[in-house]
Amino acid sequence: MGSTVFQADELRFEPRAENDPRSLASLSDALSASRANVWRYPPGAQGKRHRDLGQEEVFVVLEGTLTIDLGEPPERHEISRGGAVVVERGTILQLRNAGDEEVVLFIYGAPPETGKSEFVDPVP
Repeated sequence: MGSTVFQADELRFEPRAENDPRSLASLSDALSASRANVWRYPPGAQGKRHRDLGQEEVFVVLEGTLTIDLGEPPERHEISRGGAVVVERGTILQLRNAGDEEVVLFIYGAPPETGKSEFVDPVP
């Protein structure tokens, strides 16, 4: 048995991609049967609208207020600090920070599947 401790002030946030304002601190290397990351979404940042065919996901808001569009047609939800969203495999979703403060999220997915997402047109 083992464990890994991640202190908030020791997390190393890396840019998601070039020209993407979001950043993440990966926790996944410490896991074998799931994936987890802590994400930072500055004001105005948004992820791609997609459906994940490989895993179910849990989104927990640690700071700020997350805006999430779920399903087709999309239904918009505002999730404040301490709130969580559980998304079943195959559900279309898009995350965004529509507020003026940074959003920090803990995102957990299982099984640790990657590359099984279908991208769809974004929600305005």
